[in-house]
Amino acid sequence: MSKKVLCFGEVLWDAFGDEKKAGGAPMNVARHLVQQNVNVAFASRAGMDASGDELIGFLKDNGLYSPIIQRDETLPTCEVTVQLDANSQATYIIPQPVSWDNMQADAALTQAAVDATAIVFGSLACRTENTRRTLLNLLDETKALRIFDVNLRPPHYTLATIETLAARATVVKMNEEEAALLIGGSNSGLKDMILEFYAKYHAKTICVTRGENGAIIWHDHDFYEHPGFKIDVVDTVGAGDAFLATFIAGILAKHPMQQVLTKACAIGAFVTSKRGANPVYNTDEINAIINSL
Repeated sequence: MSKKVLCFGEVLWDAFGDEKKAGGAPMNVARHLVQQNVNVAFASRAGMDASGDELIGFLKDNGLYSPIIQRDETLPTCEVTVQLDANSQATYIIPQPVSWDNMQADAALTQAAVDATAIVFGSLACRTENTRRTLLNLLDETKALRIFDVNLRPPHYTLATIETLAARATVVKMNEEEAALLIGGSNSGLKDMILEFYAKYHAKTICVTRGENGAIIWHDHDFYEHPGFKIDVVDTVGAGDAFLATFIAGILAKHPMQQVLTKACAIGAFVTSKRGANPVYNTDEINAIINSL
């Protein structure tokens, strides 16, 4: 059976002033996986409104529409306000409740989980009981690699939910601030924090991204590090999603971990050099980034 990644969670419109783009971390990861020729399924829920119709059209145009895209007759499609600061760092104003707060474990979605080689999920879609319960039920039904993209969006999480998801995960990806939060404000160095995290949650692979300073991975009891690539940043939207998709593709292809980490940092850097979360890959530019160190 061919390997297939199920990306589970929010789909939405990111509004940058007068412009809006389809977004949501799980969908962005799915789109980057498609660009890396990985077989992917995307599960979410849109409203039965004009905004939802537009999103469905977008998903169809990008090969991500299937029966596991649900519609909600009551809750609206999500539209997020994105604000960029002077350093091009994004903050998000996210309404609640919205359609993906009510994802249901129907037959199509349950079968998709059973068929998956890996399931990617984050914290945002699990802010409500309905979607959180649906995800946990799916994780009970599958033997897939369980990849938790922590991706905190204050105030849309509780520490109890994060701990529940981390305890279910095979792979955890987070940034330094999220790592510090989950370890409870430890004063230890980053490697010690990662080892504390492993002792608490037992994830096989732990990845901590460090922005422009690259990332560090703990995998099968070894550490792998990359210092990051220096690049002119346009915006950081989607960079972490691109990193994660590249990381997943490399793991599924069983590439050496240092090679996986280098490519993930390079594609994450490439995305920051473009406007928006899903620029079309330019192989020459990506290779130039990889060879720039």
